Amino acid sequence: MHLVNIVILSRSAALYSTQSLINAARRKNHFVRVIDYQHCDIIIENNKAKVSYYGTIIKNVDAIIPRIGASFTRYGAAVIKQFEAMKVPSILTSEALFIARDKLMCLQVLAMHGIKVPRTVMTNNAIMYEDLVKSFGYHPLIIKLLSGTHGVGVIKADSHQMATTILEAFQKTSQKTLLQEFIKESKGADIRIFVVGGEVVATMKRQAKEGEFRSNLHRGGSSTKIDITDEERETALKAVKVLGLEVAGVDILQSKNGPMIIEVNASPGLEGIEKTSGVDISGKIIDLVEDKVRASKTHAGHLSHSQSRNSG
Repeated sequence: MHLVNIVILSRSAALYSTQSLINAARRKNHFVRVIDYQHCDIIIENNKAKVSYYGTIIKNVDAIIPRIGASFTRYGAAVIKQFEAMKVPSILTSEALFIARDKLMCLQVLAMHGIKVPRTVMTNNAIMYEDLVKSFGYHPLIIKLLSGTHGVGVIKADSHQMATTILEAFQKTSQKTLLQEFIKESKGADIRIFVVGGEVVATMKRQAKEGEFRSNLHRGGSSTKIDITDEERETALKAVKVLGLEVAGVDILQSKNGPMIIEVNASPGLEGIEKTSGVDISGKIIDLVEDKVRASKTHAGHLSHSQSRNSG
Protein backbone atom coordinates (compact mmCIF):
# COMPACT_ATOMS: atom_id res chain seq x y z
CA MET A 1 0.00 0.00 0.00
CA HIS A 2 1.34 3.45 -0.92
CA LEU A 3 1.67 6.10 1.78
CA VAL A 4 -1.73 7.16 3.11
CA ASN A 5 -2.42 10.59 4.56
CA ILE A 6 -4.48 9.83 7.69
CA VAL A 7 -6.18 12.30 10.03
CA ILE A 8 -7.16 11.11 13.50
CA LEU A 9 -9.98 13.20 14.94
CA SER A 10 -9.18 13.21 18.65
CA ARG A 11 -9.14 15.64 21.57
CA SER A 12 -5.52 14.75 22.37
CA ALA A 13 -2.58 12.88 20.85
CA ALA A 14 -1.57 11.88 24.39
CA LEU A 15 -4.56 9.56 24.88
CA TYR A 16 -3.61 5.88 24.80
CA SER A 17 -5.98 4.95 21.96
CA THR A 18 -4.87 7.87 19.80
CA GLN A 19 -1.19 7.21 20.46
CA SER A 20 -1.62 3.52 19.66
CA LEU A 21 -3.21 4.39 16.31
CA ILE A 22 -0.45 6.90 15.54
CA ASN A 23 2.22 4.26 16.21
CA ALA A 24 0.40 1.64 14.12
CA ALA A 25 0.10 4.03 11.17
CA ARG A 26 3.77 5.04 11.38
CA ARG A 27 4.88 1.42 11.53
CA LYS A 28 3.34 1.06 8.08
CA ASN A 29 5.03 4.27 6.92
CA HIS A 30 1.83 6.29 6.62
CA PHE A 31 1.62 10.02 7.30
CA VAL A 32 -0.64 10.65 10.27
CA ARG A 33 -1.66 13.75 12.20
CA VAL A 34 -4.07 14.41 15.06
CA ILE A 35 -6.69 17.12 14.74
CA ASP A 36 -8.89 18.20 17.63
CA TYR A 37 -12.36 18.06 16.07
CA GLN A 38 -13.65 20.54 18.66
CA HIS A 39 -11.47 23.19 17.01
CA CYS A 40 -12.46 22.37 13.44
CA ASP A 41 -14.45 24.95 11.50
CA ILE A 42 -17.14 23.67 9.16
CA ILE A 43 -17.40 25.71 5.98
CA ILE A 44 -20.06 25.36 3.30
CA GLU A 45 -19.35 27.66 0.39
CA ASN A 46 -20.58 27.56 -3.22
CA ASN A 47 -22.13 24.15 -2.46
CA LYS A 48 -18.70 22.80 -1.51
CA ALA A 49 -17.70 21.39 1.86
CA LYS A 50 -14.49 22.44 3.58
CA VAL A 51 -12.95 21.91 7.01
CA SER A 52 -10.66 24.53 8.50
CA TYR A 53 -8.33 23.94 11.46
CA TYR A 54 -7.00 27.06 13.19
CA GLY A 55 -7.47 29.03 9.98
CA THR A 56 -5.95 26.49 7.59
CA ILE A 57 -8.13 24.56 5.14
CA ILE A 58 -7.52 20.82 5.50
CA LYS A 59 -6.60 19.26 2.16
CA ASN A 60 -5.26 16.04 0.64
CA VAL A 61 -6.67 13.75 3.32
CA ASP A 62 -6.97 10.10 2.27
CA ALA A 63 -8.93 8.88 5.33
CA ILE A 64 -10.08 9.87 8.80
CA ILE A 65 -10.19 7.88 12.02
CA PRO A 66 -12.76 9.52 14.32
CA ARG A 67 -12.22 9.20 18.07
CA ILE A 68 -15.25 11.16 19.24
CA GLY A 69 -15.86 11.60 22.97
CA ALA A 70 -19.38 11.04 24.27
CA SER A 71 -19.62 14.64 25.50
CA PHE A 72 -18.96 15.97 22.00
CA THR A 73 -21.04 13.60 19.87
CA ARG A 74 -23.08 16.22 18.03
CA TYR A 75 -20.20 18.42 16.91
CA GLY A 76 -17.95 15.43 16.28
CA ALA A 77 -20.62 13.91 14.03
CA ALA A 78 -20.94 17.22 12.18
CA VAL A 79 -17.20 17.20 11.45
CA ILE A 80 -17.40 13.59 10.22
CA LYS A 81 -20.36 14.57 8.02
CA GLN A 82 -18.28 17.35 6.48
CA PHE A 83 -15.48 14.93 5.58
CA GLU A 84 -18.12 12.60 4.13
CA ALA A 85 -19.30 15.47 1.92
CA MET A 86 -15.67 15.87 0.84
CA LYS A 87 -15.65 12.16 -0.18
CA VAL A 88 -13.00 11.30 2.42
CA PRO A 89 -13.26 7.66 3.63
CA SER A 90 -13.95 7.20 7.34
CA ILE A 91 -14.04 4.11 9.54
CA LEU A 92 -17.07 5.64 11.30
CA THR A 93 -20.02 7.37 9.66
CA SER A 94 -21.83 10.28 11.28
CA GLU A 95 -25.13 8.37 11.19
CA ALA A 96 -23.74 5.24 12.84
CA LEU A 97 -22.15 7.36 15.57
CA PHE A 98 -25.47 9.05 16.37
CA ILE A 99 -27.40 5.76 16.55
CA ALA A 100 -24.84 3.92 18.68
CA ARG A 101 -24.47 6.86 21.09
CA ASP A 102 -28.21 7.12 21.67
CA LYS A 103 -28.69 4.34 24.22
CA LEU A 104 -32.43 3.98 23.56
CA MET A 105 -32.21 4.17 19.77
CA CYS A 106 -29.36 1.66 19.77
CA LEU A 107 -31.45 -0.83 21.76
CA GLN A 108 -34.45 -0.16 19.51
CA VAL A 109 -32.46 -0.98 16.36
CA LEU A 110 -30.98 -4.13 17.91
CA ALA A 111 -34.37 -5.38 19.11
CA MET A 112 -35.92 -4.67 15.69
CA HIS A 113 -33.38 -7.09 14.20
CA GLY A 114 -34.04 -9.84 16.71
CA ILE A 115 -30.97 -9.24 18.87
CA LYS A 116 -31.52 -9.86 22.59
CA VAL A 117 -31.31 -6.87 24.93
CA PRO A 118 -32.39 -6.48 28.58
CA ARG A 119 -36.00 -5.45 29.18
CA THR A 120 -35.90 -1.67 28.94
CA VAL A 121 -38.45 1.06 29.66
CA MET A 122 -38.31 4.79 29.05
CA THR A 123 -41.02 7.35 29.66
CA ASN A 124 -41.37 11.10 29.46
CA ASN A 125 -44.36 10.96 31.82
CA ALA A 126 -43.35 11.22 35.47
CA ILE A 127 -46.85 10.14 36.54
CA MET A 128 -46.05 6.64 35.20
CA TYR A 129 -42.80 6.09 37.13
CA GLU A 130 -44.28 4.04 39.95
CA ASP A 131 -46.42 1.86 37.67
CA LEU A 132 -43.57 1.20 35.26
CA VAL A 133 -41.20 0.26 38.08
CA LYS A 134 -43.77 -2.16 39.50
CA SER A 135 -44.35 -3.64 36.03
CA PHE A 136 -40.96 -5.36 36.29
CA GLY A 137 -42.32 -7.38 39.20
CA TYR A 138 -38.85 -7.85 40.68
CA HIS A 139 -35.84 -5.91 41.87
CA PRO A 140 -33.09 -4.76 41.87
CA LEU A 141 -33.44 -2.63 38.75
CA ILE A 142 -30.88 -0.65 36.75
CA ILE A 143 -31.36 3.05 36.02
CA LYS A 144 -29.19 4.57 33.30
CA LEU A 145 -28.68 8.15 32.25
CA LEU A 146 -28.87 8.46 28.46
CA SER A 147 -25.78 10.66 28.56
CA GLY A 148 -23.65 8.48 30.86
CA THR A 149 -20.31 6.86 29.93
CA HIS A 150 -17.73 4.61 31.62
CA GLY A 151 -20.37 3.46 34.11
CA VAL A 152 -21.14 7.02 35.26
CA GLY A 153 -24.88 7.55 35.59
CA VAL A 154 -25.64 3.83 36.01
CA ILE A 155 -27.38 3.10 39.30
CA LYS A 156 -28.71 -0.10 40.85
CA ALA A 157 -31.96 0.38 42.74
CA ASP A 158 -32.54 -2.37 45.31
CA SER A 159 -36.23 -1.66 45.75
CA HIS A 160 -39.17 -0.32 43.78
CA GLN A 161 -39.39 2.69 46.09
CA MET A 162 -35.70 3.50 45.56
CA ALA A 163 -36.07 3.19 41.77
CA THR A 164 -39.06 5.55 41.75
CA THR A 165 -37.25 8.07 43.94
CA ILE A 166 -34.15 8.06 41.69
CA LEU A 167 -36.26 8.51 38.57
CA GLU A 168 -38.08 11.44 40.13
CA ALA A 169 -34.78 13.05 41.17
CA PHE A 170 -33.37 12.80 37.65
CA GLN A 171 -36.63 14.12 36.21
CA LYS A 172 -36.33 17.28 38.30
CA THR A 173 -32.90 17.95 36.78
CA SER A 174 -34.23 17.28 33.24
CA GLN A 175 -32.03 14.19 32.90
CA LYS A 176 -33.33 11.48 30.55
CA THR A 177 -33.15 7.96 31.94
CA LEU A 178 -33.75 4.32 31.06
CA LEU A 179 -35.15 1.71 33.41
CA GLN A 180 -33.67 -1.73 32.79
CA GLU A 181 -33.81 -5.23 34.22
CA PHE A 182 -30.86 -6.38 36.33
CA ILE A 183 -29.23 -9.56 34.98
CA LYS A 184 -28.33 -11.17 38.29
CA GLU A 185 -26.74 -14.29 36.81
CA SER A 186 -24.04 -12.23 35.07
CA LYS A 187 -22.56 -11.72 38.56
CA GLY A 188 -21.07 -8.30 37.84
CA ALA A 189 -19.27 -9.42 34.69
CA ASP A 190 -19.63 -8.67 31.01
CA ILE A 191 -17.80 -9.53 27.81
CA ARG A 192 -16.26 -6.91 25.52
CA ILE A 193 -16.08 -8.14 21.92
CA PHE A 194 -14.01 -5.93 19.62
CA VAL A 195 -14.98 -5.97 15.96
CA VAL A 196 -12.97 -4.50 13.08
CA GLY A 197 -14.10 -4.75 9.46
CA GLY A 198 -16.71 -7.43 10.11
CA GLU A 199 -14.37 -9.69 12.11
CA VAL A 200 -13.99 -10.32 15.83
CA VAL A 201 -10.35 -9.40 16.52
CA ALA A 202 -10.20 -9.46 20.34
CA THR A 203 -12.28 -10.36 23.38
CA MET A 204 -12.05 -9.93 27.12
CA LYS A 205 -14.15 -10.55 30.20
CA ARG A 206 -14.54 -7.64 32.60
CA GLN A 207 -15.35 -8.32 36.25
CA ALA A 208 -16.60 -5.70 38.69
CA LYS A 209 -14.63 -5.27 41.90
CA GLU A 210 -16.16 -6.61 45.10
CA GLY A 211 -19.19 -4.60 46.22
CA GLU A 212 -19.63 -3.08 42.75
CA PHE A 213 -21.94 -4.19 39.93
CA ARG A 214 -20.39 -2.09 37.13
CA SER A 215 -17.59 -3.93 35.36
CA ASN A 216 -16.02 -0.89 33.69
CA LEU A 217 -12.23 -0.82 33.99
CA HIS A 218 -12.53 2.92 34.72
CA ARG A 219 -14.38 1.93 37.90
CA GLY A 220 -11.78 -0.52 39.16
CA GLY A 221 -12.98 -3.62 37.31
CA SER A 222 -10.50 -6.29 36.23
CA SER A 223 -10.12 -7.93 32.83
CA THR A 224 -9.04 -11.34 31.55
CA LYS A 225 -8.78 -13.01 28.17
CA ILE A 226 -11.77 -15.17 27.26
CA ASP A 227 -12.91 -17.49 24.50
CA ILE A 228 -16.42 -16.60 23.38
CA THR A 229 -19.14 -18.94 22.13
CA ASP A 230 -20.36 -19.07 18.54
CA GLU A 231 -23.64 -17.48 19.66
CA GLU A 232 -21.82 -14.59 21.34
CA ARG A 233 -19.68 -14.07 18.25
CA GLU A 234 -22.68 -14.11 15.91
CA THR A 235 -24.62 -11.74 18.19
CA ALA A 236 -21.79 -9.21 18.22
CA LEU A 237 -21.23 -9.36 14.46
CA LYS A 238 -24.94 -8.99 13.71
CA ALA A 239 -25.23 -6.02 16.10
CA VAL A 240 -22.34 -4.19 14.48
CA LYS A 241 -23.74 -4.85 11.01
CA VAL A 242 -27.27 -3.58 11.70
CA LEU A 243 -25.86 -0.44 13.37
CA GLY A 244 -23.65 0.29 10.37
CA LEU A 245 -20.40 0.18 12.35
CA GLU A 246 -17.03 -1.07 11.11
CA VAL A 247 -15.05 -0.62 14.33
CA ALA A 248 -16.92 -1.27 17.57
CA GLY A 249 -16.76 -2.65 21.07
CA VAL A 250 -19.80 -4.78 21.83
CA ASP A 251 -20.67 -5.33 25.50
CA ILE A 252 -22.54 -8.56 26.22
CA LEU A 253 -24.03 -10.02 29.40
CA GLN A 254 -24.21 -13.78 29.79
CA SER A 255 -27.83 -14.32 30.84
CA LYS A 256 -29.96 -17.42 31.37
CA ASN A 257 -31.66 -16.52 28.08
CA GLY A 258 -28.41 -16.34 26.14
CA PRO A 259 -26.13 -13.40 25.29
CA MET A 260 -27.72 -9.98 25.79
CA ILE A 261 -26.22 -6.77 24.46
CA ILE A 262 -26.16 -3.86 26.88
CA GLU A 263 -24.17 -1.42 24.76
CA VAL A 264 -22.32 -1.01 21.48
CA ASN A 265 -19.45 1.46 21.55
CA ALA A 266 -18.79 3.35 18.32
CA SER A 267 -15.48 4.80 19.52
CA PRO A 268 -14.21 2.12 21.93
CA GLY A 269 -11.09 2.54 24.00
CA LEU A 270 -8.09 0.41 23.06
CA GLU A 271 -5.97 0.37 26.18
CA GLY A 272 -7.78 -2.24 28.27
CA ILE A 273 -8.45 -4.71 25.48
CA GLU A 274 -5.05 -4.38 23.76
CA LYS A 275 -3.22 -4.98 27.04
CA THR A 276 -5.55 -7.81 28.08
CA SER A 277 -5.74 -9.64 24.76
CA GLY A 278 -2.25 -8.91 23.49
CA VAL A 279 -3.76 -8.15 20.08
CA ASP A 280 -2.51 -5.19 18.01
CA ILE A 281 -6.01 -3.83 17.41
CA SER A 282 -4.68 -0.48 16.19
CA GLY A 283 -2.76 -2.29 13.46
CA LYS A 284 -5.96 -4.00 12.35
CA ILE A 285 -7.75 -0.64 12.25
CA ILE A 286 -4.98 0.76 10.03
CA ASP A 287 -5.41 -2.30 7.77
CA LEU A 288 -9.10 -1.39 7.50
CA VAL A 289 -8.18 2.22 6.65
CA GLU A 290 -5.91 0.96 3.87
CA ASP A 291 -8.72 -1.18 2.47
CA LYS A 292 -11.14 1.76 2.51
CA VAL A 293 -8.65 4.08 0.78
CA ARG A 294 -7.90 1.42 -1.83
CA ALA A 295 -11.61 0.89 -2.49
CA SER A 296 -12.24 4.64 -2.66
CA LYS A 297 -9.46 5.20 -5.21
CA THR A 298 -10.62 2.22 -7.27
CA HIS A 299 -14.15 3.61 -7.29
CA ALA A 300 -12.91 7.08 -8.23
CA GLY A 301 -10.86 5.54 -11.05
CA HIS A 302 -13.89 3.70 -12.40
CA LEU A 303 -15.96 6.89 -12.31
CA SER A 304 -13.24 8.85 -14.10
CA HIS A 305 -12.91 6.17 -16.79
CA SER A 306 -16.68 6.01 -17.23
CA GLN A 307 -16.99 9.80 -17.53
CA SER A 308 -14.19 10.06 -20.09
CA ARG A 309 -15.70 7.22 -22.13
CA ASN A 310 -19.14 8.87 -22.07
CA SER A 311 -17.71 12.25 -23.06
CA GLY A 312 -15.88 10.61 -25.96
